[in-house]
Amino acid sequence: MLSYQHIYHAGNLADVHKHALLAWMLSYLTRKDKPLSYIETHAGRALYDLGEAPALKTGEAARGIARVGHWFSPDHPYARILAEVRAAHGPSAYPGSPLLAARLLRPTDSLHLAELHPAEHGALDLAMSPYPATCHRRDGLEMAFALCPPTPRRGLMLIDPSYEVKADYAALPRQIGKLARAWNVGIIALWYPLLTSGAHGPMLKSLTAEHPEALRHEVHFAPARPGHGMVGSGLFVLNPPYGLKEAADDLSKKFNSLKD
Repeated sequence: MLSYQHIYHAGNLADVHKHALLAWMLSYLTRKDKPLSYIETHAGRALYDLGEAPALKTGEAARGIARVGHWFSPDHPYARILAEVRAAHGPSAYPGSPLLAARLLRPTDSLHLAELHPAEHGALDLAMSPYPATCHRRDGLEMAFALCPPTPRRGLMLIDPSYEVKADYAALPRQIGKLARAWNVGIIALWYPLLTSGAHGPMLKSLTAEHPEALRHEVHFAPARPGHGMVGSGLFVLNPPYGLKEAADDLSKKFNSLKD
C-alpha cells in the first residue's frame, strides 16, 4: 500500500513481539556455518528515529520498546542489535526487521528486501547501503514468487503486510501455500495483527487448516490509544526452527506481565 509508512508504529508492542522472535530465529540459524537466504516482502525503511514527529504523535513506541526494553538481557540478539544501532545512530534510533537481519547475518548469506513505496524504498536503499542486500522496488509477494526456491535454499522469509488492503486477509493463505510448495524447506513467517473487528480470524482458520504443523504464536495487549483496533500481535511460522516455541512461550510470560 503506497500510503503506509511504518514510522507511525515503529517500536510498538507488535514490533517488539515480531522483532524479538525474528532476531531469535536468525541468531539460531547462523549458529551453523551453512549460508542462508533472508527474504522480506514488506521491508519499510529499515531504520527509524523514534524522536520524529510521526512516532511521537501516536505514542506507540513510548508504550512499546521504551516501556519494555528491560525485558531482554544484553546478550539477547534483539537487545544486542538495538544497542548497536543506537550506538551508531543515536538513542532514539530503532532497527526495523531488514536492519536486524543485516546485522545478524553474514557476508555469505543472501538478503532480498522488497518495498513498493518510493520514499520508503529510497530510505531503505540508504539504510542498507553498508550491507550486501538487494533492495527491490516491486510488490513483495511477486518478488518472493520470483525468487523461490532461493539460493541458498536454507533460510527464512518474513511476510509483514500493512493489511491496509483488506483483500490481503483472503489472499494470503493461498499465496503462502504456493510459496510453501515452491520452498518446502524454508521458514516462512507471517505477521498479522489481532483486531477487535476479528478480520484476521478467517485467514488464521484457513492457514491453520492447511498447515497444522506450523507454530502460531499470539500476544495480547491494550489498545495503543482509545478506539485503536489492534489488541495483539501474531506470528504464523511454517517450518519453525527447534526451540522457537520455548522462546515464544518465554516472551508470552513477559507480555502477560503487562496485565499485572
